[in-house]
Amino acid sequence: QVQLVESGGGLVQAGGSLRLACAASGSIFEINRMDWYRQAPGKQRELVATATSGGHTNYADSVKGRFTISTDNAKNTVYLQMDSLKPEDTAVYSCNAVLSTTARPMRFSVYWGQGTQVTVSS
Repeated sequence: QVQLVESGGGLVQAGGSLRLACAASGSIFEINRMDWYRQAPGKQRELVATATSGGHTNYADSVKGRFTISTDNAKNTVYLQMDSLKPEDTAVYSCNAVLSTTARPMRFSVYWGQGTQVTVSS
């Protein structure tokens, strides 16, 4: 069984910073990709940032230059450093991981964390 647990959310003033973490645990053989999503009230879920096992990263245009995704492969953990936060960044942030729990066969599935609230006050 695989679990993803996020931490680091909270309340911050506009212009401030927060660092989110998402740790994957359980029977994990290989992680292919880890992503951060967010969903604000009344809005669709948005892909914020992606980090692949090959070291590639990608960001939504709305967070480029302000957010940084990084991984600690030894800890199966992905981080999201959020700087210069804006009120429009307020949302529930969730991580997911595309991973395989077995080597043979290697079958990749998507696992989700429970989400953490980020609130940016103006």
